[in-house]
Amino acid sequence: MTLRIAEIFGPTIQGEGALIGAPTVFVRAGGCDYRCAWCDSLHAVESRFRHEWTPMTAAEVWARVTALSGGRPLTVSLSGGNPAIQDFAPLITMGKAEGYRFALETQGSVAQDWFAALDMLILSPKPPSSGEVVDWVRFDACVTAADTAAAAMKIVVFDEADYLWAREAADRYPDLPLYLQPGNHTPPPPEEQDAVIDMDGVLARMEWLVERTLADGWFRPRILPQLHVLIWGNKRGV
Repeated sequence: MTLRIAEIFGPTIQGEGALIGAPTVFVRAGGCDYRCAWCDSLHAVESRFRHEWTPMTAAEVWARVTALSGGRPLTVSLSGGNPAIQDFAPLITMGKAEGYRFALETQGSVAQDWFAALDMLILSPKPPSSGEVVDWVRFDACVTAADTAAAAMKIVVFDEADYLWAREAADRYPDLPLYLQPGNHTPPPPEEQDAVIDMDGVLARMEWLVERTLADGWFRPRILPQLHVLIWGNKRGV
């Protein structure tokens, strides 16, 4: 069995959500069942880039992770695309035997039994600005599949409609730690390695999101920037 891998990079830091700042190696899977309007990783989503994805066995992926990390355990983040559409169970088993930790981020559209083997499952339902519609039955199945693994919800917010949607989504899952972050309205074209970004616009959205949430007296979410965007902009592989 092989995995479709778009890229493996690091060590770097996790730029968002529950593990922000944590030293991390990223394993980015190729392929996704969503097509979000503002996706910032289309090179790992659109089928026209399949020729750039590398078929790798779990052992080959693991060899690359250990080479990058120097054999020193850290967090391995499974991202995409949507990594949940592939079987990462063997890779997780290999890594955990050597003391590594595993996190996975998914929109919550495909549940897998091996979610329970993760150290952290980040569920990121997509708001109206994405152009996608969340199937909450499938999302519920992902929450259930996490079992004893830590789970959290992260929602990207672009505008007022997204903000109001995020409040409703959060009410569905009162027990999940909640993270909000402003969206990047200038995502990189998939052909570019370091595209221009409207940093002033991103920071303005961050300021608006903080002020909007606090003015509402909604104190449940942690409001965080995309730290990697603040440091590197739209640069890929960091």
